[in-house]
Amino acid sequence: MASNSFFKIFLPKDRIFYTLFENVADTVHKMGLTLQEMVYETDEDKRATILAHIENMEHKNDDATHTIFTELGRNFITPFDREDIHQLASSLDDIADYIYASAKKINFYKINPNDTGIHKMTELIVQGCVEIKKAVHGLRDMKNLREMTEALIKINSIENQADDIFDMSIEMLFNNENDFKEVIKKKEIYQVLEIATDKCEDAANVIESIIIKYA
Repeated sequence: MASNSFFKIFLPKDRIFYTLFENVADTVHKMGLTLQEMVYETDEDKRATILAHIENMEHKNDDATHTIFTELGRNFITPFDREDIHQLASSLDDIADYIYASAKKINFYKINPNDTGIHKMTELIVQGCVEIKKAVHGLRDMKNLREMTEALIKINSIENQADDIFDMSIEMLFNNENDFKEVIKKKEIYQVLEIATDKCEDAANVIESIIIKYA
């Protein structure tokens, strides 16, 4: 069984899955960077333009995810378990969805994103996307398991940091903000940003499962 799994990894017909996953991970990373650009932009109109770029990338990833599912139904030979392919595609898509959702809320609520909590959470999302990108690119040959494992460990740490920043941001918000509407708006934004880091951890858990099975 193990030798069969090892052999399946190197069959040429399954190459398309690696390419699709790498493309998705690359786009997710770009979305994180673009979200970071958005939260440092002071001009409302320019933030709306940046949101449009994030939306385009999110649609691009939706198409790539759909292609993965189509190829999964079309190909008998896959690089690893079909369930793992489905879960990884879904978890990467979730990261993109929550990055986009964060950008939409910032734009919709018309808040000034010049906020320490928002900036720190966004930085952690970028860091998580960087590590996800490393881990996904490592799946193609699994030659650098140490780098992949370190990336997964960092993602777990990033998610823990995001939890702490979320708690501190909520505490500061309740202590310092007297406008109840602003409290509601920023609390929702903090929550969506924090969920984006959770989704990075979910994707990392899927990758860890694949490594355990096939490395």
